[in-house]
Amino acid sequence: MFSGVTVVIVLYLLAFSALHSLLASIKSKRALQAFFGPRIDRFYLPAFSVVAAVTLLPLLVLIYLNPGPLLYLVPSPWRYIMIAGQLLVAAWSLRAFIDAPHRFLVTAQLSGPHPPGTLDIRGIYCSVRDPFLLSGLLLIWMTPFLTENMLAVFCVATIYLFLGSLHWESRLLAQFGDDYRKYQRSVPRLIPRSRRCPPASKTS
Repeated sequence: MFSGVTVVIVLYLLAFSALHSLLASIKSKRALQAFFGPRIDRFYLPAFSVVAAVTLLPLLVLIYLNPGPLLYLVPSPWRYIMIAGQLLVAAWSLRAFIDAPHRFLVTAQLSGPHPPGTLDIRGIYCSVRDPFLLSGLLLIWMTPFLTENMLAVFCVATIYLFLGSLHWESRLLAQFGDDYRKYQRSVPRLIPRSRRCPPASKTS
């Protein structure tokens, strides 16, 4: 049975997710673009990251002070293999950002539908449509120990990651239309396939 602390932790995570979604929404980005103008791309991502880190810190403190009963602890050497895997996944996430930095530019997201043939697929995105969904799930579930409150957080975070992935793709469909639909048919969302890029995509 989950404790009252678990409920508080889950409610805080839901509030954090709501704030995260609000700041990432197109409406908020339009308002910020109207205020900052062309400087928005320079300030948005660093500011968003700082707000996310600051608002996530109390959640981490809550879990640290109230971990709940231990459900399992992976024995060595497997726990060290899992930690090494998490480090590799973190590096893979950085590569995913490098392969598609334009996806995080506010001006690109607010620019409206793109002409056919402008969908730029490269690197990791030739293998998987949402590498951040995959890396997020791996980072969470490759943790070599699990407590009751961590389990609650991981379950909520998993649902949020999937919903975020669906929402992100709805934006890409609005931007790229049929080009992105073709990409969806040839490249899986979660499980990587071969590294060969779809022939219909623009690569550079």
